[in-house]
Amino acid sequence: MTTRSTRGLTRRHFLAGTALAVTAGPALANTTEMEPDLTDMVRRNISSFRALDWHPYFSNLKNGAILVDTTSRALHFWSEDGSIYKLYPTSVPLSEDLTRRGRTSVVRKVEGPEWRPTPAMKQRNPEWPDYVPPGPDNPLGTHALYLGWTYYRIHGTHDTRKIGRRSSNGCIGLYNEHIAELFGLAKVGTQVLLI
Repeated sequence: MTTRSTRGLTRRHFLAGTALAVTAGPALANTTEMEPDLTDMVRRNISSFRALDWHPYFSNLKNGAILVDTTSRALHFWSEDGSIYKLYPTSVPLSEDLTRRGRTSVVRKVEGPEWRPTPAMKQRNPEWPDYVPPGPDNPLGTHALYLGWTYYRIHGTHDTRKIGRRSSNGCIGLYNEHIAELFGLAKVGTQVLLI
């Protein structure tokens, strides 16, 4: 077997040099340029994404309870008897003016929802279609929980890049597998609090 030489450096020389650098350890470690430590510049919300107790947010668990924390981008669910607790990452509205906070409830559940942009969405994005049927192009994903507020939903998304980000026009988005699970747990009448 032959090795190709480029300017006198063969594959064998390269591998031997790499082995020397690895075994030399700390003596050569200072010659490598490293990226600056970004710890202080990167904002993290992982400490906010933690299990919560329902007591500070709800007086009871009648019909179950959903808490959406728009700061940590997390949805918490508690079953009526308190035996089931779920925590899901979410997408949240793009801006404060699109963000709704307060108490409402699930008023309707739809598997395979259809989508129509709100009048405000059409004004901002006139190129959007007037209607999208259920399916892979539907912005509501596979399932939707309609809330007591007009145009506001907790729904799935086929665009998984949106989860964990400010990316919606007002709704709360979940991975499709998570909304399917929540859809099975929540019922019409489940109380919802957005903070």
